[in-house]
Amino acid sequence: MRIDFERRTLRNGLRVVLSPDRSLPVVAVNLWYRVGSRNEEPGRTGFAHLFEHMMFQGSEHVPDTQHIAHIERMGGSMNGSTWLDRTNYFETVPSHFLERVLWLESDRMGFFLPALTQQKFDTQREVVKNERRWRVDNQPYGDWDERLQALVYPDDHPYHHSVIGSMEDLDAATLDDVRRFFRTHYSPNNAVLTICGDFETADAERLVERYFGGIPRGEDPPPLPGESDLSPTLDGEVVEEVRGDVALPRIYLAYRIPPFGTDGYLAADLASRILASGKASRLYARLVRDRSIVQDVGAFAFPIVTGAAMLVVRATVSPHASVEEVQAELDRQMVELREQGPTPEEKERALSGVESGNLLGLQKVGTRADQLSMYTALFDDPDLLNRELDSYRGVTGEDIRHLADGRLRPEHRVRLVYHTKAADPARKEAA
Repeated sequence: MRIDFERRTLRNGLRVVLSPDRSLPVVAVNLWYRVGSRNEEPGRTGFAHLFEHMMFQGSEHVPDTQHIAHIERMGGSMNGSTWLDRTNYFETVPSHFLERVLWLESDRMGFFLPALTQQKFDTQREVVKNERRWRVDNQPYGDWDERLQALVYPDDHPYHHSVIGSMEDLDAATLDDVRRFFRTHYSPNNAVLTICGDFETADAERLVERYFGGIPRGEDPPPLPGESDLSPTLDGEVVEEVRGDVALPRIYLAYRIPPFGTDGYLAADLASRILASGKASRLYARLVRDRSIVQDVGAFAFPIVTGAAMLVVRATVSPHASVEEVQAELDRQMVELREQGPTPEEKERALSGVESGNLLGLQKVGTRADQLSMYTALFDDPDLLNRELDSYRGVTGEDIRHLADGRLRPEHRVRLVYHTKAADPARKEAA
C-alpha cells in the first residue's frame, strides 16, 4: 500500500506532513522532537525522559494535567515516549476534534515555561525515580539494556547511558535545567508535526498556521555531546557476569551493526528475524523445540542512527541446562549463519514477517502518522515509508551472510550473563 502525503515547512522551521484518509472519522496528530537521551549532557542523564513527563503538567492556557483530561473527554487516546534519538507526543481522536488537539500541542510548544513550577518539577522527578525503581532496579534482568549500552558504546558516545538515567543525575537536576532544556530543544525548527486521517488538506494547513505559525523559531540545536563516530565493531569480546535476584540464568549477546536507515541495518534486521523470530526460526527450533535447553529466546535490532545500531540476542536458560551448554549452541548457530547464510525459505519467511507487520501497522492512522514523523525527523524524507518494503526486498541472502560474517562474531560482541544468586560468577572484561 502507498501512503499519500503532502509536506510543508512553516517560516519558523516546523516541518509538517499531512496524510488525508477519509475512510474513518478519526484523525491522528503526531509530534516528534529531535531530542532523546543522546542529547543529554554528562551529569544530566535521564533528562529527556523526565522532560517528557513535565510536558503533561500543563502550559499557560492548559492548567495542570488538563491536556490528558481534554483528550479523554473527546473519547481519544494519547501518550508520549522518549528514546535514544527522539521524544514524541501523539493523540488519536474523532476527526471533528482536530482543531482542539492542535491547540493543545501548540500551547505546549509555545507556552510551556509560564506554567512551570518547582512543585510540578519535584513531583515528576519522584515519579520518574519510582519508574526507574519499578522498571529497572527491582525487575529481574531489568538493567540489561543499561548494561549493554554501557559496554557496546564508549564512555563518550551519546548512547553510552540509558534513557531512564541514573538516580544521582535525576536528584541533581534543577528547575533551571528544565528551562534551559526546553529552550534548547523544544522549538518548532527542531520538530515534525504529522496529521493523518479524516481531514481536508486546506483546513489542516489553515489550522496548523493559525496555532503553530506564530511560535518563534529557536536557536539551532547544539551538536551532540561526546563523540558520535566509533569503530563498526568491538575490538575484542567484552564479558560481564552478574549475580542477582533472577529465577533462571539468562544470556545476552550484543553486536554493533550499521545504523538504522542503511542497507546494512536491513540485512541485520533480517538476520535477527532468521535467528529468533517465530517458532520456525533457527534459535527457537534448535534451543527450544529440539533440545529444550532454553525457556525462551529472542533477537532484535535497535533502530537507532548515531554511529552504530545494536543487535541483541537473548536466551533464558532452562533449569536442567547450563549457561555453557546454551552458549555453545548459540555459538554453533551463529557460525552456521556466518558460513552458510540463510536458506531461501528462511529469508522469505523473515521478509514476510516484515511485510505483514508493516502492512498491519499502517492500517492504524496513529502508526502511519508516527512512521511519517520518524522518517521526516531522522532523514527528512517521509517517502522512505513507501520505499521501505522495496528496500527490504532488495536484501539478498549473501548480504545477510556478509553482515553476519563481518559483525556477528565472538570477537566483536558483548556477552552479558545473569546468574542466580546461588552462583558466584567472576566479572571480567576484555578490551
